[in-house]
Amino acid sequence: MKTCPLLSVCGGCSFDFSASDYRVKKQELIANWNLTRMPIWISPGARRRADFCFADGVFGFYQRGTKNIVPVINCPNMVPEINAILPDVAKLPWNGAGAVLITLCENGLDLAVTSNVPYYSREFKAAVEKLKLCRVTWNGAVVCQTAVPQIKFGDVLVDYPSGAFLQPTIPGADAMREFVVKNTLGAGRVVDLFCGIGNFTYALDADGFDVMGPFTNRDLFKRPLTQKMLNKYDVVVMDPPRAGADAQCRELAKSDVKRIIYISCNPASLRRDATTLTRAGYKITDIVAFDQFVGTEHWELGAVFDR
Repeated sequence: MKTCPLLSVCGGCSFDFSASDYRVKKQELIANWNLTRMPIWISPGARRRADFCFADGVFGFYQRGTKNIVPVINCPNMVPEINAILPDVAKLPWNGAGAVLITLCENGLDLAVTSNVPYYSREFKAAVEKLKLCRVTWNGAVVCQTAVPQIKFGDVLVDYPSGAFLQPTIPGADAMREFVVKNTLGAGRVVDLFCGIGNFTYALDADGFDVMGPFTNRDLFKRPLTQKMLNKYDVVVMDPPRAGADAQCRELAKSDVKRIIYISCNPASLRRDATTLTRAGYKITDIVAFDQFVGTEHWELGAVFDR
């Protein structure tokens, strides 16, 4: 694989994932974590979703450290299906400024536009209807749709709500699910917090709670599950956003839960929450890193806390 021509230009990658020392350099970012096993590495070219941007008719990625847009019609980190349609998406009659989330689903591509212009134009609607997309939304309103986009978690096929949280690569999502399932074997009742649309929930036959999603709609930042509610469960699984799960961990610290499996996309907030849990008597018994965001400085960490 050749070095991406946009490396150090667009704001996507911080590392050259085609370089022979890529893994060494990236692993230095988590050198202060005592991993219990080798990191899980994801191959480049597997990203099934990405956030693009547009302004003044230009479509692409933001230039590093600026709001200038670098035109993009091919990204070596994307799956072929996204790259195949990028040239046509770039040429759409973009009006105003905003973001474009493109997601490869099981049955086609989903395109979700968030714009400072409230409504899409007739020209935009006519143009996207000519593309092979299963759904296009503009500020949440459906522009056109040929099928309900669906995502597969293991053997379970679920409808994909526009803009819903989804792990960026299938190999990464599968590896995380395997890690979580392995660490819940033999457990009784399991709850999945910040569960999204169910990457872990279905595989665990768990109760699911999320800020917004198809499971129990509960704002876990403002209303975490209480100590009493948590005491019903043998294992708590959670995959919070970058902000972490401060309020929820404070309740967990008071609970009788024996095992917590924490998936984090932000080592800093995990460090804070781990401090709360270890002060309450939990110990990290297993921790692994996932290179889910290939080429970037971001790591996903999976940690098992036992008490």
